[in-house]
Amino acid sequence: MQGLALWQQQAPAVESIDATDSAALLPELQNLLQNRTTPLILKGLCLNWPLVQAGLVSDAAAADYLLQFEQGEPVSVCQLAPETQGRVFYNADFSGFNYQAGKIPLPLLFKQLQQSAEQQAAGKPASIWYMGSTEIHRWFTGLAEHNSLAHLLLQPLTSVWLGNQARIPAHFDFPQNLACNVVGHRTFTLLPPEQIENLYPGPMEFAPGGQDISLVDFLNPDLDQFPRFAKAQQAASIAALAPGDVLFIPSMWWHHVQGHDALNILVSHWWRDSPAYLGRPTNALLHSMLSLRSLPKAQRQAWQALFNYYIFEHEDAPEPAMPEAAKGMLQKPLDELSARQLRADLQNKLKR
Repeated sequence: MQGLALWQQQAPAVESIDATDSAALLPELQNLLQNRTTPLILKGLCLNWPLVQAGLVSDAAAADYLLQFEQGEPVSVCQLAPETQGRVFYNADFSGFNYQAGKIPLPLLFKQLQQSAEQQAAGKPASIWYMGSTEIHRWFTGLAEHNSLAHLLLQPLTSVWLGNQARIPAHFDFPQNLACNVVGHRTFTLLPPEQIENLYPGPMEFAPGGQDISLVDFLNPDLDQFPRFAKAQQAASIAALAPGDVLFIPSMWWHHVQGHDALNILVSHWWRDSPAYLGRPTNALLHSMLSLRSLPKAQRQAWQALFNYYIFEHEDAPEPAMPEAAKGMLQKPLDELSARQLRADLQNKLKR
């Protein structure tokens, strides 16, 4: 696989199934993914989408098709200098990032991508351009009608991603994700959640995409600086996506994303399988950073036992001998009224 490090080329491939018969597979998609906890490639699932078919004709045809749906609102983009090798990252002292960010009209972005492609073809250094998560209904009205799987999922957020040879550092997302590779070729390097200790995450509150990222350059890993990354390499798997392929990324799995072509377009679907009124688990983590992280180790271990009993292993805990109405926040799962009451109580306590 061109453009990948040797260790990525040697990593095992993510499990895949033939999904070109989408008419047969789509009705069973929810059941297929409902209890799945590892990545899965659905080969050719969106091959018949008009955007995919346009991209198979040419990059220009894909751009022309997409421009039919853009609403004239500028899109947020990053421009990376050639020496970055497309890696979206921090600047040298972590005071900012290694790219120029701004908003430009989508037609101008396509012109910049074409110019970069011409420079690369001539052997000249060229900028890397990257448009991150761009909500499909706001910026591309009507595109989702024939280029989306949203109708099969539970209230997903559907977004478009676009660029050339950008490299997005390894990160994780709380929602589940169906990533539809519609134009060009992308490689996802995937690692299970427990590999976090081997990935050297950067600052939690300051990251290029808002989500903390691995500080390791996957293309050129420095094992002297990041020695535990050697263990992560052993746990990694690779999803090499062609146009029309769809990748299921389970919640909390780390993924490094690399575009290989002059034009790469992805349509992603994020969704959660718990009610939104329960809030984001990240909030609980941040509160724990505030109240637990600085405790002495013995006290942290005591709280770890409480968390295991009430949170992480509650399925194995004996049911308390009390009436259902008296269980309060111990009910499984919390109903919306109880969740709102608990949130209000927590907010009041945080103000003290």
